[in-house]
Amino acid sequence: MRLTVHGVLDRYRRGERLTMVTAYDYTAARIIDRTDIPLVLVGDSLGMVMQGRDSTLPVTLDDIEYHTRAVVRGAQRPLVVADLPFLTYSTPDDALRNAGRLMAQTGCGSVKLEGGLPFAPTVRRLTEAGIPVMGHLGFTPQSVHQIGMRVQGRSVEAGARLVRDAQALAEAGAWGMVLELVPAPLARLVTQRVDVPTIGIGAGPDCSGEVQVWHDVLGLYDDFVPRHTRRYATLADTAAEALSAYESDVRAREFPTAANSSTLDEETLAAIEAALDSTP
Repeated sequence: MRLTVHGVLDRYRRGERLTMVTAYDYTAARIIDRTDIPLVLVGDSLGMVMQGRDSTLPVTLDDIEYHTRAVVRGAQRPLVVADLPFLTYSTPDDALRNAGRLMAQTGCGSVKLEGGLPFAPTVRRLTEAGIPVMGHLGFTPQSVHQIGMRVQGRSVEAGARLVRDAQALAEAGAWGMVLELVPAPLARLVTQRVDVPTIGIGAGPDCSGEVQVWHDVLGLYDDFVPRHTRRYATLADTAAEALSAYESDVRAREFPTAANSSTLDEETLAAIEAALDSTP
C-alpha cells in the first residue's frame, strides 16, 4: 500500500527520521521499492543528471510528467513527490493548473515548489484545492542566477528571513520542506520553529530527515563528489568494468555462446534454404 502524506506525518510525529532519495525512471524506482525509503523525489535535478544540462531551468512540465509517470509505476510503496519546474507556478492560477495536471496525470502524492513568503498564497491555494505541497528553501536551484550556488542564510538578515519563510510555508499548509545548503545551526533552528518535517540536503544532521540525489549516493559519477553527500557505492566503476568485459568477450567471440542462443533443427533449416533457392 502506498504511503501518503498523512502516513509520513505520522512517522514524523513519532520521531522517526525521514529518508528521501531522487529517482527519475522505472528501474531506479523498482530498486527503491525494495528498501524502506519512504519518500521519493522526482526532482528537476533530472535536467543535470539525466539530460546533461548545466542547471534545472530548462526542465519542462512535460519532462517532469514523463519521469514521474515512470517512477510512480515502479515505486509502489513510497510517497512520490514531483517538482514543479521553473516558471510553472508564477501565479496561484498557474500553480493550480500545472500541479493539478501532475497529480492527475502521474499519480504522484505531492508536488514541491521553491520559495518562501511570496509563495505562501500559492501554497495555500494548492492545499485548499486538495494538492499536498512540499516547500523548498535555502539554495533554490531555479534561482541560481539570482542567488548563486552557495550556502544560504549566513547573515542575520538572511537567516531570520529563512526562518520566517519556513514559518510562512508551514502556516500556508505545506506539509514539509526541503532545506538545501543551509548552515546546520540555522537548519536546526528552522526545524525547532516549524511543526512540519524539514528534509535537509547540505543542512546538517538536525533536520527531520535527509534527501540525496540517486547518482550521488550510488557513485554514478566518477569525477565529482559534492561535500554534502556520502557515496555508498561506486557503481560508475562497476558499470564501466562490466561494459569493458562485455566488449572484450564480444570481440573475442566468447559471447554470445550456444547457451545464449535458440536452436533450429537441421531439417527445418534445410527446408528454409530450399525454399529460398527455389524462389525466382
